[in-house]
Amino acid sequence: MTTETGDPSSPLPRLAALLADEGRVRAFAAVALGAGSAERVAATAGLSPKETAAALRRLRDGGVVAFDGDGALTVAHDRLREAARTDRPAPAAAVDGDARTDGAAKADLVVRTFVRDGRLLRLPARWTRKKLVLRHIAEHTFEPGVEYPERVVDEKLRAWCEEGDVDHVTLRRHLVDLDHLRRSGGVYRRPHPARDTRTA
Repeated sequence: MTTETGDPSSPLPRLAALLADEGRVRAFAAVALGAGSAERVAATAGLSPKETAAALRRLRDGGVVAFDGDGALTVAHDRLREAARTDRPAPAAAVDGDARTDGAAKADLVVRTFVRDGRLLRLPARWTRKKLVLRHIAEHTFEPGVEYPERVVDEKLRAWCEEGDVDHVTLRRHLVDLDHLRRSGGVYRRPHPARDTRTA
């Protein structure tokens, strides 16, 4: 089989190249509409006998047109279904072992929208997005299990709030409400994500 372009292991690009020619598309459409002979294909597609012969030869070589048991031209549906199954894209994790899940990529996009150069521009209005941004800030500001006096917490959060629309007090309150920080006697601690399950 002669191909025009594309990865030889990928059927659909080869089929796309095969059908990129207008004459072959018209011949293929004629066969799909029931033209079972070269003469009927030529008449249906509006092609000359020479153009029809060349188009049908390429379509047969490409495996998309075949002769049935009675010798009539027909679309090779099985071949097209097989090509579609073979060329389905693999999940991202299977293509690239280091690829992140779609959910992680979306979370990163949300964070990049509301956090720029280590500064919080504003908090999202949607609660699900707000939680993603706040978790990002907690994970990049406080070490799990380490105790921070309130003045240190405020100092760290002020750095996020410079030139933004949110003040550090509001930010601290949100982090406590979401259990990213736990407060006890004026001291704050970020819990260990997996093994620390105590409530504030």
